[in-house]
Amino acid sequence: MDLALTAAGASVRAAAALSPRWGAAVALPLFGHVAPPRPVRVDDEPTMWRARRGRLRIPGIDRRGTEVETYEWGSGGRTVVLAHGWDARASQFAPLVRELVAEGHRVVAFDAPAHGASVGRRTYLVDWLDIFSALQERFGSFEAVVGHSFGGLAALVGVAGGIGAQRVVTVAAPADADALLTQFQAGLGYSDAVSVRMRELFASRYFPGERDPFAWLSSVRRPIPAAVPLLIVHDRGDRLVPFAEAERIAAAHPGARILETSGLGHNRILAADVVLDAVLEHIAAPIAAPAAESSAQVADREVVAAA
Repeated sequence: MDLALTAAGASVRAAAALSPRWGAAVALPLFGHVAPPRPVRVDDEPTMWRARRGRLRIPGIDRRGTEVETYEWGSGGRTVVLAHGWDARASQFAPLVRELVAEGHRVVAFDAPAHGASVGRRTYLVDWLDIFSALQERFGSFEAVVGHSFGGLAALVGVAGGIGAQRVVTVAAPADADALLTQFQAGLGYSDAVSVRMRELFASRYFPGERDPFAWLSSVRRPIPAAVPLLIVHDRGDRLVPFAEAERIAAAHPGARILETSGLGHNRILAADVVLDAVLEHIAAPIAAPAAESSAQVADREVVAAA
């Protein structure tokens, strides 16, 4: 087990022995803390060197203002936005960037606060949403948003909340913020009493004035519009985000397509040929006219095994 995680869990449990509220107070800053950025993989460096780099200023988690690094490839009006996950960076999308540019798309990615080349040590989903809004002002409606892991949840929440995108792709994404808090509790090993207080503090700290932020931080309780085609990619053996999360997303989005892989895990899935092909196909496919859909309609599922 990671020593830092073990120490963090011990500190939370020690505070919780005095009071669940104290335990939650110790846990909350850890929830938004981001580990030092991982380096860019050698294979991804040429793609990142070719990017046109820029910066966006967003309010930031403390609403005091912060800058994020952006990357742009290609040109034209067909803009595809790539949203990385927690403890990740834009360079992880390098294989997909190359494929999309070859197909004539403008591709835009970013390093969220405290990730990659962007400054900071803390962040949360509101930053991803603010980045989407800033990019929307610059480029107009997106042809597609592709999000990996935490970035996939951000894509779903953003489009459900009004970000203009013709299509959405999630890869290894959780279905809602509740799943993240449950995972965080399991990692630190604190009690359900602390968990209740943690959720209360989380809501008041990150979403002051919101009666129930978990209602809109959920692709299950607030799905994206039915007119927006959704591709859900997830590996059956994902150890970080269970495959059941993909099924939860699909259940809330009748007509979505699920690409179920095996043997690719949580991160290697981003560079797999079968996934790259599926994403390109999804983005290129014509969008059918909206039709009445039954709530009992199930998602279209495709199962593939890693070579």
